[in-house]
Amino acid sequence: MKFKRKSKELDAAPGALATVQQLLAEDTGQQVMEQMFKFVEMEHLYESAIREVKTKLEILDSEFRTKYSYNPIHHIEDRLKSPQSILEKLQRKGVPFSVQSVKDNLQDVAGVRVICNYIEDIYTVADLLTAQDDVNLIKRKDYIDSPKPNGYRSLHLVIETPVYLSDKKEMVNVEVQIRTIAMDFWASLEHELKYKSDTDVSAELASQLRDCAETIAATDKKMQQIYKTLKEID
Repeated sequence: MKFKRKSKELDAAPGALATVQQLLAEDTGQQVMEQMFKFVEMEHLYESAIREVKTKLEILDSEFRTKYSYNPIHHIEDRLKSPQSILEKLQRKGVPFSVQSVKDNLQDVAGVRVICNYIEDIYTVADLLTAQDDVNLIKRKDYIDSPKPNGYRSLHLVIETPVYLSDKKEMVNVEVQIRTIAMDFWASLEHELKYKSDTDVSAELASQLRDCAETIAATDKKMQQIYKTLKEID
C-alpha cells in the first residue's frame, strides 16, 4: 500500500540492493528463509496497524456525520514503506538490517495520511484520535503552526496502536499526517515537480514555490472563515 503519489523513497536504492545481495551471499539458505519469513510477518503487522488506525478514523468521521451532518475527513490514504526504502534508511542511520532493528529505529514504516476539509478539522481529528485510551502519542510535529522552510504544511503524529494477533498483542508505530485539501494540493504538486526534475530547484523557483504555499495557506484560512460564517447563519 502506498500514498497515491509516487515517492522517491519507494525507488530501489542501489546501495540497499547491494546490501541485500551481500546478506544473501553470507547467510545460509535456512537463515535467508527465516529472515524472509520474519519480514513477511513484520509487513503483516504494519499493514494490520494501518487498518486499525484507518478504522478508528473512519468511525470518528462516521460519528460526525451522524451527530453533526458533517464529515471532517475528506479522504484517507495509506502506504507501507518498501523493503528497499527500509533498508536504505537503516543504512543511513548506521544500524543493522533486521526486523528488530526496524521496530527499534524506524517510526514511519506504516503511514496514514488524512485529508481534511478545513484547518480546524485537522486538530479536531488529531485530538480525538490521540485521546483514545489504546493510542499512545509518541511524537507530534506541527508544520502548520511552524511551516518548513520550503512552505510545506501538515500536522505529523507518530502514534502507537495495538494490533491483536492470535497469540499476543503488539504495540506498533504508525505515522499519521493530517492536512487540508489545499495543503495536500501544494505538497503533491511540489513533490511531483521535484521528483520529475533532473536538477536541483533554483533559489528563484524555490521562492516561487514558497509564495504559492503562502497564497494557498491564506486561501485555506479564508475558506475556514467562510465556512464558519455560513454555519452561524444556519
